[in-house]
Amino acid sequence: MLSRKLNVIFASCLLPILGLADSSAQTTQTVPSPKVTQAQPNTDAGEIAIDWNQWRGPSRDGKLKGVQWPDKLGENQLKKVWSVALGPSYSGPIVVGDRVYTTQTIDKTYESVTAHDRETGEKVWEQTWQGAIQVPFFAKANGDWIRSTPAYSQGRLYVAGIRDLLVCLDAEKGEEVWKIDFPAQTNSAPPKFGFVSSPLVDAKAVYVQAGGAFYKIDKENGQIIWKTAEGDSGMNSAFSSPIIATLQGTRQLLVQTRNELMGIEIGEGKILCRQPIQAFRGMNIITPTVEGDKIFVSSYGGKTKVFDVDKSGDEFSIEQRWMLPADGYMTTPVVVGGHAYTHLRNQRFACFDIENGVETWRTGAFGKYASLIASDDKILALDQRGDLMLIQANPEKFELLDKRKVASDSWAHLAVQGDEIFVRGLNELTAYKWSGVSTKGKK
Repeated sequence: MLSRKLNVIFASCLLPILGLADSSAQTTQTVPSPKVTQAQPNTDAGEIAIDWNQWRGPSRDGKLKGVQWPDKLGENQLKKVWSVALGPSYSGPIVVGDRVYTTQTIDKTYESVTAHDRETGEKVWEQTWQGAIQVPFFAKANGDWIRSTPAYSQGRLYVAGIRDLLVCLDAEKGEEVWKIDFPAQTNSAPPKFGFVSSPLVDAKAVYVQAGGAFYKIDKENGQIIWKTAEGDSGMNSAFSSPIIATLQGTRQLLVQTRNELMGIEIGEGKILCRQPIQAFRGMNIITPTVEGDKIFVSSYGGKTKVFDVDKSGDEFSIEQRWMLPADGYMTTPVVVGGHAYTHLRNQRFACFDIENGVETWRTGAFGKYASLIASDDKILALDQRGDLMLIQANPEKFELLDKRKVASDSWAHLAVQGDEIFVRGLNELTAYKWSGVSTKGKK
């Protein structure tokens, strides 16, 4: 524990020098606690503490760097440290400094954000507001509770409430800084499935798919800077979360709505390119996955595809490179060695060669969903049934190294930082500590 705290202190002092700084009714309960540290982009420096500060981690790609995991998940290797009971949520936990943050829905009426001490699980503060919806009947099996994973940046949390709210909280005390009620402030239609997409923070702005459009918002004061892709682009209740990617040398936002894929200019919100993506009932759910200038997508009823992004002058274009008859669902893949490892709608894990479109293997059925994190040549998968699996990243065959039950039910994304694993079960948050983890080859 001491070494981790020293690493956090070291990171908070060194990273600014290196230029890696992060480019209705409420109730609050607080107790004194250590200050959180600023989340940073992922680096190869194993000595620098990297916070799991947003959807799919520091680089938003489900990957860790400089960390080597053991080959086992047994109780001798993976110790349960603490567990706290909570209301239902599909939001992934985020981990920053000495805190773990998560969300919950209470009595089908309220939403709550809680901050927990990373070492003990003790609740540090809680912020609550009124917020709940009834999703359409065909989606009832997936519940009516909060879904989006919060984002952290420079002492603030950005939380998406299911009724199309974006709430900015002081991460130290839990106090509200500002809030946007999109239906009230933009006259947009209430979301049928709720605010599902996870906020993206970059430099001085936070980006969200909400209010029937894609918004850039000043992260300090909540003022809308611009909105784009409004109207018939499938933004209402968009499921997929945006990322920032460099394609053909241009850093841009990559956004997948319920019916198309877009590249959007960061500064002014100009749509650089767009590509229709077929999906049953608009269920484009996974986050676009980038490898070089290629984009991997897979949707419910829309097959699995890779697109090449090209540029001629100032004009971008997207062309299909290959397509396979395999449907994705909710799992965003991780890419290791040019291969996309994912989990399909038919509940099978599969591996695809991104370059040539060859499906190299497919397994038998597992749960309905799995969140994936890769480090070095291993993958951690948290199955919807609560099974944590350790998988060898082998493009030639499926290699399950170990498996362990860690929750009764989980649709939230796994969070991993160094030798710690945080599992958000449907009704609890649990912390595990792993022995035998090494960074930069040293245990």
